[in-house]
Amino acid sequence: MINFDEEVRKFKPCLEVSQAEDAIYKNDVKDITDVLEEMLQQVKSTQRK
Repeated sequence: MINFDEEVRKFKPCLEVSQAEDAIYKNDVKDITDVLEEMLQQVKSTQRK
């Protein structure tokens, strides 16, 4: 049987995870909410004309 507490104590994250985490947080990619906000602004500006 696996001793969960022992396995957690032995756990050490690899450098790749840390590097990936940094890259993800530093990346300024638009997510779906940004895209939807931009689309709404375009629709509103078109309706005003």
